[in-house]
Amino acid sequence: MSIIDFRTDPGRYRHWRLEIDGAVATLILDVKEDGGLFEGYELKLNSYDLGVDIELADAVQRLRFEHPEVAVVVMRSGKERVFCAGANIRMLGGATHGHKVNFCKFTNETRSGIEEASQESGQVYLCAINGTAAGGGYELALATDHILLVDDGSAAVSLPEVPLLAVLPGTGGLTRLVDKRRMRRDLADVFSTTEEGVRGRRAIDWRLVDEIAPSSVFDEAIAKRAQALAEGRARPPAGAGITLPDIERRIEDDSVTYDLIELRLNRGARVGELLIRGPDVPAPEEVADVHQAGAAFWPLALARQLDDALLHLRFNEPDIGCLVIKSEGEAAQVMAYDALLQSLSDDWLGREVLLAWRRVLKRLDMTARSIFALVEPGSCFAGFLAEILFAADRSYMLLGQFEGDNRPAAGLWLSRLNFGPFPMANGLSRLETRFLGEPDSFTAAEGLIGQELDADRALSAGLVTFAPDDIDWEDEIRLLLEERASFSPDALTGMEANLRFAGPETMESKIFARLTAWQNWIFQRPNAVGEAGALRLYGSGVRPSFDKERT
Repeated sequence: MSIIDFRTDPGRYRHWRLEIDGAVATLILDVKEDGGLFEGYELKLNSYDLGVDIELADAVQRLRFEHPEVAVVVMRSGKERVFCAGANIRMLGGATHGHKVNFCKFTNETRSGIEEASQESGQVYLCAINGTAAGGGYELALATDHILLVDDGSAAVSLPEVPLLAVLPGTGGLTRLVDKRRMRRDLADVFSTTEEGVRGRRAIDWRLVDEIAPSSVFDEAIAKRAQALAEGRARPPAGAGITLPDIERRIEDDSVTYDLIELRLNRGARVGELLIRGPDVPAPEEVADVHQAGAAFWPLALARQLDDALLHLRFNEPDIGCLVIKSEGEAAQVMAYDALLQSLSDDWLGREVLLAWRRVLKRLDMTARSIFALVEPGSCFAGFLAEILFAADRSYMLLGQFEGDNRPAAGLWLSRLNFGPFPMANGLSRLETRFLGEPDSFTAAEGLIGQELDADRALSAGLVTFAPDDIDWEDEIRLLLEERASFSPDALTGMEANLRFAGPETMESKIFARLTAWQNWIFQRPNAVGEAGALRLYGSGVRPSFDKERT
């Protein structure tokens, strides 16, 4: 199997063009038909596959770091009379089940990144629909803040997956209709079962779009709306951004190595061990030094490498069922960077680094792997790095020292960053979610900020799951991994996804914890993917045959 690489840049884009004009950026979707990630399909009518979305995710990230002066991002098509026909059906029909599910998940994460860029980074997105916007094409529009539809008598928005493909609008479409755009449920039912979609004034009345404009003045309307959205938005000056270079890594048979992360793969045991390295240089003293360091600033470099490693695991190592996370380094250095990040909350770059960590931690939350964190002598799970312990399904902290190891016993440190800046999809911090039924434990944990916690204190505070001593450590970890490998991966994925998102439900948690699970199930049903299923027969002229039993 060829490796899917998530590293790209505007100079390598095949399907998008990024243009910057002062405070307004334009992302132009012009999909290359023969540019599919795999063979066997053509990307006609601006339909997309994972490769198209990898470029979009990169563009959204670069706009935040490289062009913070941008206040408005206009998303539009480079083709006449078509915006986007959605996910390529032949790609979906021929893809493995795992690829389909992971494709939808990544696309959801990219859409959520667009919404976060607007809410947290001040970059508002405007979608200009010049023709057909169907399925995932309209769902892309739904992720933006303002939708402008050309009123030419034929341009329409639609979510035709249910009537045509026997699947769900898999990138959050249904949820965004009713939760974000507040569309009436009965009208959403009509819309989602109407193949031809809705156009013109009805699209406004049903809150499917925000504005319509005749084709004769469509470009003028786009420019006018972009200017109106940009007015009054204070932004950093042009040239303030930093460059995001390619992430360097080395892939070998049983490992993927970055300078701050090493991922070791034991395929026989179905276990991946991910080692995070702490900083090897002290935290900068001045804000200017952080900007000077740019992408080499340790927290940002680590976030980017960890994100790439998680995506590599997701798409290229499907047989790895358990992810064991360790760390090594000076905890005091990590806490110094943690304090610096807190002091930079009003600086645009500091804010973006914190938001990058918010996104990568959410990616970890969404990982369909059993996640275990091990705190050993020499670990540096401190401050924001301790979030990894609270994202894990279980955490083990060594009580005391290993025999013959003269390093100090393992420690754990909390900071203010563990109490709010990194909310999960449910809107709560990981500690709030952890102590949902123990509010006194959450309050007590706040009182431990800045203190070194040994295994006894961490276990007593509920911050780790178990604290074996060196006599039991090796056996406990071995039995844990052997037991996990013996269980059904399907059952574990369902169990973990349920347990990780306790508490309130948000639009984001519905999209990931609920809709992704439904899509996972539907993508295995013969009505969609069987020999006579809708995805397999789409475009053939043969009607699909459905099992009519409702379950």
